[in-house]
Amino acid sequence: MARMISQMMFAVLQVPVAPIDVTSVIAVVMGILVVLIPISGLTARFALKPIAEAVARMREAQGTSQALGLVEQRLALLEQQMSSLESDVKRIEDTTEFDRQLRAGPQETEGA
Repeated sequence: MARMISQMMFAVLQVPVAPIDVTSVIAVVMGILVVLIPISGLTARFALKPIAEAVARMREAQGTSQALGLVEQRLALLEQQMSSLESDVKRIEDTTEFDRQLRAGPQETEGA
C-alpha cells in the first residue's frame, strides 16, 4: 500500500508541461497593459487630485503664516523705531527750550 501511494505521488509530480510561446505571452500582456494603463491613470487622477489640492492648500497656509510672521516682525520694528523717534524729538524739544531760556537771560522772580 505504501508503495502504491508513493507511485501515485510520483505520477502526480510528473505532470507534462506544454512549451510556452513567448510571442503570444508578450502579445497578451501588452494587450492587457494597453487597457490597464489608461484606466490606472484615470483612477490615479481622480483619486490623487483631492490629496494634491489639500497639500497645495496646506503649503499656501504655511506661506500665509510665514508672511504674517514677517509682517508682525516688521510692525514690531516700526513701533520700536517710532518710540525711538519720539524720545529723540522729546530730547530735541527739551534742548531747544533750555537753549531759549539761556538766551533770554535771567528772569526776575516776583517777591524776591
